[in-house]
Amino acid sequence: MLDAAGLVAAPGFIDMHVHLREPGEEYKEDIESGTRAAAAGGFTALACMANTDPVNDTSSITERILKRARETAACRVYPIGAVSAGLEGERLAEMADQRAAGCVAFSDDGVPVRTAQLMRSALEYAGMLGAAVLDHAEDMSLSRGRVMNEGAVSTSLGLEANPAASEDICVFRDIRLAALTRSRLHILHTTSGGAIDLIRAAKNNGLKVTCEVTPHHFTLTDEAIYGFNSAAKMAPPLRSETDRLALIAALRDGTVDAIASDHAPHYEAELQVEFDAVPFGIVGLETAVPLAIDRLVHGGILSLAEMIAKFTEGPARILGVPGGTLTEGSPGDVTLLDPERMSEVRPERFESRGRNTPFGGWKLKGCAAATVVGGKIVMNSMNDNRGEMTIAAGEGAHSGDAR
Repeated sequence: MLDAAGLVAAPGFIDMHVHLREPGEEYKEDIESGTRAAAAGGFTALACMANTDPVNDTSSITERILKRARETAACRVYPIGAVSAGLEGERLAEMADQRAAGCVAFSDDGVPVRTAQLMRSALEYAGMLGAAVLDHAEDMSLSRGRVMNEGAVSTSLGLEANPAASEDICVFRDIRLAALTRSRLHILHTTSGGAIDLIRAAKNNGLKVTCEVTPHHFTLTDEAIYGFNSAAKMAPPLRSETDRLALIAALRDGTVDAIASDHAPHYEAELQVEFDAVPFGIVGLETAVPLAIDRLVHGGILSLAEMIAKFTEGPARILGVPGGTLTEGSPGDVTLLDPERMSEVRPERFESRGRNTPFGGWKLKGCAAATVVGGKIVMNSMNDNRGEMTIAAGEGAHSGDAR
């Protein structure tokens, strides 16, 4: 039993953009540790990207992920299948077989869908399968090998820089193809004001286009890179304050459909190298909700109900998965929020195997107090004044049902 007096009961939060690293890189993260981190952060479900090793580009890999989720997961797991075989951008993966095996959407995230022809084909096939294509929008001819946003900060640090135009160009391409195919397109981790303008216009024109933003992109700017801070090295990169404010405006006016963590854990030894060689990305499952409450709700950008919708109704609608509401017939998934509790980000206490975050030591107002999946309490932090929590072990009941 939970005493939820003074808390806010919300539909179970869904993180639609997570890198679980299993199979192939379990030393960084596996399904068990990643879903424990999700539960600790208030998430009852997550969608895991296809850039594993081997790539999730066949039904056998999808089935392997779902089997491991049934055995070890602390929350629901929804696989996202690759658009192209091996993420190589040459030919379509076995999309129909992946969909039948349980994939809820398709993405080459980590890289963009390479060519316009391949993207057109992917949108057409995904449309026939009733799924969306989720694209990492980036023109690689402008961005390849470049380690941060192009602007005054990159100039002062003397670093190779990735212009916002790289994202804008790819978003423009994708939207034109979504219009051509009349299929569902989702833009992952949107960062630039130009991309936001294009997405807003596409929505106004009635296209089936959605987008997400991450807490790190609506909270930080490229100034976080000063001092060659590798914990702030992202892909896409942290942009300018102008871009950050464009994301805030898009959250406020409803252009942004979802907030996602883009959780990307790395092994500690990989991070102890020169800045140019540090891998891109940070962990986010355990900081996304506190950052959203602190920065968006207490910051006066969104109401609590509006913020909740970005973690619930929005992701559920885009992925076509159960949940997102507390109406009769929905899964028994609930996230209990304490909007007033102060907490400190302490990476050494993360459930994730990754510790790579720029938010260590930050004090934030608001957090998830408990997580309930299928009627079972999987995380409870309400009974300890030190903010410690208990997380139930996975019992094989939480793999997602995409069909």
